[in-house]
Amino acid sequence: MTQQSIPHRRPLRFVLRQLIHAALGLFADVNVIGRENLPAGGPLVVVANHFSFADPVALIHMAPWEVNFIAAATPGFAPKWAGLFPKLWGAFWVYRGTGSRAALKLAENWLHQKGVLCIFPEGGAWAQVLRPPRPGTAYLATRGQVPILPVAIYGLNEIFPLRLTNRPRVTIRIGKPFGPFSIQGRGRQRRAQIDRLGHTIMERIAALLPEEMRGRYSDDPAIRAAAKPFEAYPWADAVEGEVAYQRS
Repeated sequence: MTQQSIPHRRPLRFVLRQLIHAALGLFADVNVIGRENLPAGGPLVVVANHFSFADPVALIHMAPWEVNFIAAATPGFAPKWAGLFPKLWGAFWVYRGTGSRAALKLAENWLHQKGVLCIFPEGGAWAQVLRPPRPGTAYLATRGQVPILPVAIYGLNEIFPLRLTNRPRVTIRIGKPFGPFSIQGRGRQRRAQIDRLGHTIMERIAALLPEEMRGRYSDDPAIRAAAKPFEAYPWADAVEGEVAYQRS
């Protein structure tokens, strides 16, 4: 049985989803805007900004469908305890600096099965402003030639430490789907098209965020300048050990 079919995960994911709904109801005032923009189903690539290690929880809370994630096998800035949830939920694990072809192939197959794939194009949560994308999101979207759904998430970091009073406001804003896209050519020409689509994706996400969070994609030069120090990818030189893909 291939991991992308994941029937054995559905009971556990159902339980986890109910726990997410309950936890967000207890510890946050969640406002989901734009539910009318949610497609009936896949194939679909859901893209969102990545300001918090808990962002996948927000997407699961929002999503009416079964979703899979592209996720880093080695967490970046998340606390160690936060690694338990993605392991229970399951993901297509990528290893920085390796290309992670196995994960990309599984994700592509999931889209071919009309699945919904969630990706954070920035490749990590290390700032509270929008940063440039990594190429993997645009690559997968064009390989599958599927629509893209932009989502903005903000306020989630304010949940911690958890409390039952003075609950923070968490906003999940859903944009309109766009695409699908295809690319032509080879080599540098192909990569240039992927990069342009990557920036288009980030612009769609930026339009859903408050101006001060749009970072590089803000219309305000002062905001763009303030966000510049956060644009560098922290793992640009990292090469993580790619191991045999675990069918967990």
